[in-house]
Amino acid sequence: MNGTSIAMTTGYQNERATSVFDNVQPAPPDAILGLNTLYRADPSPSKVNLGVGAYRTDEGLPLVLPVVKKVERRILKDTSSNHEYLPQDGLLSFTKLAEQLILGEDSPAINENRVYTIQSLSGTGAIKLCLEFASKGFLNITANSNNLPYVYVPSPTWPNHQKIVLSCRLPPAKDYRYFNHKTGGVDIDGMKEDLVNAPPGSIIILHSCAHNPTGADLKKEEWDEILNIIKTNKLVPLFDSAYQGFASGNLDEDAYAIRLFARSKIDMFVSQSFAKNMGLYGERVGALTVVCKNVNANNDMINNIKSQLKQIARSIYSSPPLYGAKIVTEILSNQQLYNEWKMDLKSMSNRINEMRVSLKNALVENDTPGNWDHVTNQIGMFSFTGLTKQQVLYMRENHSIYMALNGRISLAGLTSDTVKYVADAMKLAIITHPKDS
Repeated sequence: MNGTSIAMTTGYQNERATSVFDNVQPAPPDAILGLNTLYRADPSPSKVNLGVGAYRTDEGLPLVLPVVKKVERRILKDTSSNHEYLPQDGLLSFTKLAEQLILGEDSPAINENRVYTIQSLSGTGAIKLCLEFASKGFLNITANSNNLPYVYVPSPTWPNHQKIVLSCRLPPAKDYRYFNHKTGGVDIDGMKEDLVNAPPGSIIILHSCAHNPTGADLKKEEWDEILNIIKTNKLVPLFDSAYQGFASGNLDEDAYAIRLFARSKIDMFVSQSFAKNMGLYGERVGALTVVCKNVNANNDMINNIKSQLKQIARSIYSSPPLYGAKIVTEILSNQQLYNEWKMDLKSMSNRINEMRVSLKNALVENDTPGNWDHVTNQIGMFSFTGLTKQQVLYMRENHSIYMALNGRISLAGLTSDTVKYVADAMKLAIITHPKDS
C-alpha cells in the first residue's frame, strides 16, 4: 500500500468517527413490552407473567381459537385464494360485517347510510387513522385557534393513547378523572365534571367495555349521563372497542354504549380490534368506523370522509393485511362459524371470571390486609389490584411475578396452578411494604 492509500484510509477512518446518527438517544422502554423482556430473561421455574395483554389457557399457553383453525384450513384448501393487494380501505366484505357487528345489524346509522368503515391495523391503527384525520383540521370545531381538537383520555388509560396523540402532532392529551382508588370503581362525578369543562369539539376517548387498565366499567344509567354531556357540550366521542364479546361473553352487551351513542344521532368514531376476541393478535385486524349524525342527499359527506381517510392510509401503510381480514369475514358471514365463535368467546370469558373469583377467594382465605371486592366487581382481562409500585417490585424481585408498576394484572396470565402462589406473594408484599409506610 503506498503513502497516498494510507492517507486516504486514515482520512476515511477519521471521517467515520462521527455519524449523522450520533445524536440518537435511546427511547424509553415500553412499560408492558419491556416487562415481557424481563420475564423471558428470568430463569426462575416459578415465574408468572401477569403483564401480557393476550389470552392464555389454563396451562399458560397461547390459544388459537378452534373456529379460527377451522377457517384457516378452509382458506388453505381454497384454490382461488391469493395474496393480492387490498384497496386502501381494505376488504369491503370485512368492513361491512365489522360495522354491523359493532353497531348492530338493525342500526339506524347503517340503514340511513351515515356510516363509513375503513380497515385498519388493529385498534392502534384505527385510533391513529382517526387522530391523523383530526390533525388535518377537517373537523368543524372551535377547540382552539389552530382548529385542532384537544383529545381527552381517562385517567388511567392504555398508555399508547397518549403516544398516538403526540405522533399525530395534536396537543398533548388531557386527562379526565375516571378511576376511584378508594372504591375500586368509576369516579363518575369526577368524570362528568371534567367532561363538562372540556372545550366544544374536543375528542373524548372512551373505553366501550372492559376498561384497560382498571376493569371498571360504567353502568348503563351512567352511560346515559355521559351521552347527555357529550351532546350538550358538542364533544366528539372516540370509542376504543378492544374487547367486544370478551368482557361479558356477550357481543351485544359489550357494544351497549357504542350503540346507545350511535342511535342518538351524534358524530362519532369507533376503533375496533379483533386481536383479543378472535385471538388474531399478530394479524393486525381492525377497523375505524365513522358515524355521522346526518348526511346530505347525495352523501357527499361520507364520500369526502372516505377519500381523506383512504389518502391517510395510503401514506402510512398503503394497504392493510388481507389474511386476518379473510378469517374474520369467513366467521362473521357464516352462521355456524359465528355461533362457534360465540361459544369460544364465552369459554374465554368464563375462564377469566373463574380466575377473578379464585384470586379473590385466595386473598380472603389468606387474611390478606384490605378489601378485595373490587377484584370480582371489575370486568374483562385486567384487574387494577391496588398494589403500590414498591409492592409490585417486591413481588418481581422476590417471587418472579411480573405485572405493570401501577398494579394492573392480566387475569389471563393466572392459572389454576399459580393463583395461590400469586395470592401468597401479594399478602407478603402488602405486609412487607404497607401503603402507609
